[in-house]
Amino acid sequence: MSKSSRKRIVVKVGSHVLTEQTRLARDRMSNLVEFLADLMKRYEVILVSSGAVAAGYSKLKLDKKILNNRQAIASVGQPYLMSAYAKKLARFDILSAQILLSASDFDSRKRTLHSKCTVDTLIDKGVLPIVNENDATDISELVFGDNDQMSAHVAYYFDADMLVILSDIDGYYTKDPREHDDAMMRKEVAQIEAHDLEVPHTPNHSFATGGIVTKLKAAKFLLDRDKEMFMASGFDLTDVRSFLLDGVHLKGTYFKGAS
Repeated sequence: MSKSSRKRIVVKVGSHVLTEQTRLARDRMSNLVEFLADLMKRYEVILVSSGAVAAGYSKLKLDKKILNNRQAIASVGQPYLMSAYAKKLARFDILSAQILLSASDFDSRKRTLHSKCTVDTLIDKGVLPIVNENDATDISELVFGDNDQMSAHVAYYFDADMLVILSDIDGYYTKDPREHDDAMMRKEVAQIEAHDLEVPHTPNHSFATGGIVTKLKAAKFLLDRDKEMFMASGFDLTDVRSFLLDGVHLKGTYFKGAS
């Protein structure tokens, strides 16, 4: 299948953006879907969405600290999350498709190729592929992994030009802005240093598995492979809209190699 002249973008949205008080944040999801609809007019778009555990917990309240419970909650939440997306996308006459992947899918050239061919076909037909880790069976994702790493792999192996991460972290700062008033946002980053990946892992949301370190790891994975990444707020989409649709970099961090 020949590559389209349009750029391909993977958009990853985190649990903190999609949930509020253990429920899906429907207003934020509506804003996200409207943005995706506008984005699809100009780009090929793949969505990597967290939120299955949070969505499931609103229906099945089990102790999330127990792995089997989290997997059961994710099993309930996955179709609920997809249904919410489908209803909101229908307003824009956009069909969505669910793609469940695990780390092992990227360890096999054959499975990776088959998955990419599926995604290529969906995009060619105007369908929005929505990718998530297979939370119900993939133990590594729930214990050690995160969708930041998943989205970086999707961007690279599915031949995207850029990964866009939307979360509660609106950019990469010189210091933790929650603790230092003089912290300044790095608007452009060409290289991730080893010491940048040694910041304590402190996710600030009960359903989140990520943090700034996982996002920097995703950026390094892509920079090492001559790919680009943009990180911005998922609560206020002004910055990402400006960057991708207007070509104006207001805020957010753009990770791009020096070459």
